[in-house]
Amino acid sequence: MRILLLNGNTDAAMTERMLALAQAALPRLGLPGVALLPATARFGARYIASRAAAAIAGHAVLEQVAEHAGQVDAVAIACFGDPGLQAAREVARIPVTGMADASLDIALEMAPRVALLTGGAAWVPMLEEFCLLRGLGRDRVGVHAVAPTGDMIAREPERALNLLVEAAAGAVAAGAGVVVLGGAGLAGLAPRLQPRLPVPVLDSLECLLRVAARPLPVPPAAASAPSTGLAPALARRLEAP
Repeated sequence: MRILLLNGNTDAAMTERMLALAQAALPRLGLPGVALLPATARFGARYIASRAAAAIAGHAVLEQVAEHAGQVDAVAIACFGDPGLQAAREVARIPVTGMADASLDIALEMAPRVALLTGGAAWVPMLEEFCLLRGLGRDRVGVHAVAPTGDMIAREPERALNLLVEAAAGAVAAGAGVVVLGGAGLAGLAPRLQPRLPVPVLDSLECLLRVAARPLPVPPAAASAPSTGLAPALARRLEAP
């Protein structure tokens, strides 16, 4: 199975970091037959931290989905907040999943209350809206953030570990039965937090891989989806057989 590991940010170094972490995780997750094809958004923010940046990233994600059509069996949007997820599902002929969607799917199978923990306060209302669109209020999913952005955490993880543990412990005290470390910048840190917390700590990148590798039903044909508003060249590529 070939999965497009698609970074909605424009930071190619982050894509390489996630690819390395993902490839190392595949045997541990029982997915030795999965091959990953990395891709990075060509335009937009280096690291998404606003609604505007997320909206632009959604367009960039669609472009990459179109470009790699026919080369992969599934698309994994490796960017918490899942920019362009629903639009990509609407037009793609293959399964599409995202970090946040996959993490919620797995975490809510493990506990009735989940904590999403990420970097950057701006993500709190954005992720709360993401959850509400899925019918998940604060009684089911609590969204928490530490002050450093995911980009900062990726560059200096040691400085953020205690902050992450403190925030996660607070979420557990409030009733969370699972903590999800959300975002590309926090990928790989779950094993370092797990010994210090009494509930499971999930890595959103590993959740993404697990769900993307599932045998899922193929979405409706892209030709049935309207292309209004898409650039003509992009629309033709999305609708190509």
